[in-house]
Amino acid sequence: MSLNMDKKLVVAGISQGDINGIGYEVIIKALMDPGMADICTPVVYGSPKVAAYHRKALNINNFSFNNVRSAEEANPRKANLINCLDDNIRVELGKSSPQGGEAALASLERAVSDIKNGRVDVLVTAPIDKKNIQSDKFRFNGHTEYLMSKAGVEDVLMFMVSESMKIGVATGHVPLSAVPGMLNTELILRKLRLMNRSLQYDFAVRKPRIAVLGLNPHAGDNSLLGTEEEEIIAPALLQAQKESMLVFGPFPADGFFGAGLFVKYDAILAMYHDQGLAPFKAISFDTGVNFTAGLPFVRTSPAHGTAFQIAGKGEASESSFRHALYLACDIFRNREMYNEISRNPLRHQEIEIHTDRVDELPPEILNSENQL
Repeated sequence: MSLNMDKKLVVAGISQGDINGIGYEVIIKALMDPGMADICTPVVYGSPKVAAYHRKALNINNFSFNNVRSAEEANPRKANLINCLDDNIRVELGKSSPQGGEAALASLERAVSDIKNGRVDVLVTAPIDKKNIQSDKFRFNGHTEYLMSKAGVEDVLMFMVSESMKIGVATGHVPLSAVPGMLNTELILRKLRLMNRSLQYDFAVRKPRIAVLGLNPHAGDNSLLGTEEEEIIAPALLQAQKESMLVFGPFPADGFFGAGLFVKYDAILAMYHDQGLAPFKAISFDTGVNFTAGLPFVRTSPAHGTAFQIAGKGEASESSFRHALYLACDIFRNREMYNEISRNPLRHQEIEIHTDRVDELPPEILNSENQL
């Protein structure tokens, strides 16, 4: 079977994030990589004025954007930029401001509109300030919840990805005090289904092995330190196994990472945000990527925030953002391949062997017949 996939470059839509943070720095540094032109056609949703301000602050003189009016006009050999902002926008490096939030939302809205309408293939989001972006148009705890709403899906999975590990969280951007009340067997089962599906569809893992962490210290220690493992998590694992998923646990989180058990599994499901992201960022901070599994389109982001404290100083590493671009393109290609294979599966053929026609049998079968 031949895979007749279009080999054109992936068109990557990039939202600028907060204009006072390190978003433009990591975007520009990543797009300065000469090899990026062979990976994707980048389209940044932002402002030529803001981009020029950041280039001057960072003393970057060997890079410029190709200004276009729409994604359809993007030059595949250049870093393209669509203006989404008013020229009166003011940059205040290192400060969280209402204008910074408004600018981040304007960029995000245009980028999401374009990916929903097929004008770009993937979406990579630079960091926002979750507080200053709040408005009548944005009442969400972060990108993940906003994109879930815009895509019209019932659930998604925050999936942290690096070469070392893949880890998702059952509960996302919520206070720790709210986690026990949110956890239930159906929630965990939904997240396991999303994770299992994503590993197959997005990462080409045919039969994923998934580890599940407990909620309490020592995974409850036989219900001595909590009963959620026995009453909520274990029943979810049992049902997942009945659905032919290879799931294991619940494991005590400290020992699981301390003993390096994470290398034995394709992915891990943590019960809450910091249980998953603390070890992930300790191991993969520079190369880790946040991927939103369960959306009808591909969305990734770097595994760091706005970093206002170093904005404009040239100290930000673009590594995580570069990996976010790479991963988005890889997932897009994996989905193309999965869909192509699904449309054109290998036909099952019955092979008949007629032992009375020995002259037609291949030598290896003849030899085995003679040895019986």
